[in-house]
Amino acid sequence: MECSRFFAFLCFSVNFLILGTYQLQSSQTQVLLQLRKQLEYPKQLDLWLNTRTDFCYLSTTQVNITCEDNLVTGILIFGDKQKRIGNFNAFRVSNQTLSQNFSMDSLVTTLSRLNGLKSLSLVSLGIWGPIPDKIHRLQSLEYLDLSWNFLYGSIPPKLSRIGNLRILKFDGNLLNGTFPDWFNSFSNFTIFSMRNNLLSGSLPSSIQRITSLTALVLSNNAISGKLPDLSSLSSLQWLDLSENMFESELPNMPKGLKAVLLNNNSFSGIIPQQYDQLHLLQQIDLSFNTLEGTPPAGLFSLPGIVSLNLSSNMLSGSLPMHMSCGSKLDSVDISNNKLRGLLPSCLSSAIKTRGVKYGGNCLSIDLSHQHPETYCVEQQEKKKSEEKNLGTLIGVIGGIIVIMGLLAYGFLVLCRQYCPRRTPEQHLLHKSVQDNSVTGFTSELLMNASMLFENFLDNGSLFYLISLFKLHFSFLLGSVSDAAKLDSQRTHAHRLFSLDELKAATNNFDKSTLMGEGSTGKMYKGRLGNGTPVSIRCLTVSKRYAVRNLKLRLDLLAKLRHPHLVCLLGHCIGNEGKDDSGVNNVYLIYEYVPNGNYQARLLETNPENVLEWSDRLAILIGVAEAVHFLHTEIIPGFFNNRLKANNILLNEHQMGKLSDYGLSIVVQEIDEHKVDGDLESCVHRQIKSMEDDVYSFGLILLQSLIGPSFSLRNETFLLNEMVLKTDLMYSIRVICVERPQNLTLGTESLRVFIAENLFLLACLAKLKFTF
Repeated sequence: MECSRFFAFLCFSVNFLILGTYQLQSSQTQVLLQLRKQLEYPKQLDLWLNTRTDFCYLSTTQVNITCEDNLVTGILIFGDKQKRIGNFNAFRVSNQTLSQNFSMDSLVTTLSRLNGLKSLSLVSLGIWGPIPDKIHRLQSLEYLDLSWNFLYGSIPPKLSRIGNLRILKFDGNLLNGTFPDWFNSFSNFTIFSMRNNLLSGSLPSSIQRITSLTALVLSNNAISGKLPDLSSLSSLQWLDLSENMFESELPNMPKGLKAVLLNNNSFSGIIPQQYDQLHLLQQIDLSFNTLEGTPPAGLFSLPGIVSLNLSSNMLSGSLPMHMSCGSKLDSVDISNNKLRGLLPSCLSSAIKTRGVKYGGNCLSIDLSHQHPETYCVEQQEKKKSEEKNLGTLIGVIGGIIVIMGLLAYGFLVLCRQYCPRRTPEQHLLHKSVQDNSVTGFTSELLMNASMLFENFLDNGSLFYLISLFKLHFSFLLGSVSDAAKLDSQRTHAHRLFSLDELKAATNNFDKSTLMGEGSTGKMYKGRLGNGTPVSIRCLTVSKRYAVRNLKLRLDLLAKLRHPHLVCLLGHCIGNEGKDDSGVNNVYLIYEYVPNGNYQARLLETNPENVLEWSDRLAILIGVAEAVHFLHTEIIPGFFNNRLKANNILLNEHQMGKLSDYGLSIVVQEIDEHKVDGDLESCVHRQIKSMEDDVYSFGLILLQSLIGPSFSLRNETFLLNEMVLKTDLMYSIRVICVERPQNLTLGTESLRVFIAENLFLLACLAKLKFTF
């Protein structure tokens, strides 16, 4: 840290002597004073208190301003907030980060007013927040150092627009996400340092094209996968990828390297012979990997080698007795391997100027610190035996798979030959081929509609209702977005959360994180330690059930996974029944769905934000599929799922996701809460069984069709729609089967037709059980 500070100060001092100092423009001075205010007046900037002082003449080891032609070209400020915290959760931390009022976005906006700024170093100042996209406005930057702050989130791609950037340092922050794949867009990039962050994923092959790179420092992250061949980086001198999760063989290296630090990974295989040709190499650390084979003798005799660490691997064999060592080699560590034989003379203890560690092997010297030779031999034989057994096991498994495949094929042939064919429910809805009629309804389509309608009356399943919608409205809906398919591929493992984690995620359930409060409890927005945004539902559950019973119910709820259900990430039982109160505090942690709820979008009056009918229909079909899943795809089925338009949330793809489902198995008292006096509440008071999901879905359909005017309807309107059962059955049959034969429907006329008749379908769903 001190070395980097001295180096940065030296660079600024040289610029200061070469460029000279100038009287700054008043606008530039005002920007510097605004910068001091946004950094919340660090003591290092107390020398700026005299506003008449020309900032270009002020210089210390912690603060330096470089000027040229009355413009600020360089800013260097080193703070003293170097203490690191164990679990930063995107909220300010007293005495370590700047206050809650700090905005990284505003800071970048202020700095962008310095049009001539070429070098920026803001180190250990408690700066926190994500790096904003507008960072690219600092177009003149060549040197950017924001190390040892509290920056989190991913590196914005727009950073690549700063075409002159040569040096980038983000050490000691909390940046996550995968390593960016666009750094080869910098034509003069020389130093990239992001050690001590949370980067993950693999190192992209595009890094091979940054031929101007001299230093790559990514130690202490979570980067994994294969390390690409770096031999094309002819200018690279310093490579530090230690303490990551690489799990490939060692690649070839550029010949100009002076330091290679790859320790604490999972590299395997042998050390390449090409490393003998790294004649400029001074330091190499390959410790704590799973490297095998005998170390190349030429590695010890490189002319510039000073430090060589090969400890804690699986190296074997014997080093040549007449092996030579480089004249500058003063530190060698080959301990904790499986080397045998004697040490070469150049590594013997007789050479006092060279430190050599060799314990934990099977060498024939210093036997008190060595394993018996059988240990190293047994390990090698054991490995060969394991490889042989593995090959046998793979062969047996492969044979079993082939036999099972043949049996399955034979069984399929027999079934096709002797078993009668029948059409399953899922295949009732065939792809219809339109004929040349005016209406566009074929006889096959009408037959499918009739079959679906009869099955709906017999079974009361939403599956047939979903199929009817897809059948009759397919010409409006078109192809449904692939967002549901993409979302279904995401897997979120359910886990237990501690109350301390939730307090940290919500800043101790601060009022600023409260999103709303309803009959089921309060809902908070939080951010986990890894930066993931979440929604946290706080429930108060009666102790009529034991904690063990409550956990079983929560585990059952955790197994619900569907693309159109808001994903339950985990739960927490606050007091675990240990206090004397009559309730348990239960917290349900859900994924955060960012685009609001369906009801709010239906009430939208701005034409740009109003949902198209095709979007509404896609949302309705998705929610209906989710409810059908809750009813039929799991045992026992989940009913009473609080179907309301404001419980349907929309994600970034405008895909509907049902929230607050299944809570009835945790909080039975939900039914007993009073409801407000809105239109839906009137319906619940008039209809005795308010938990009929199919009927509630009909109400959402009606609201989707009528939109903002739904809230203006009164009870009389709804009661008039509840016609006699016989008329209702006849009307539904006309809607679903008969009427389309003699009806030509345009887009607008179809909407009116549905608005007049489709609510009857929801009424039927309520009354069908009494026919």
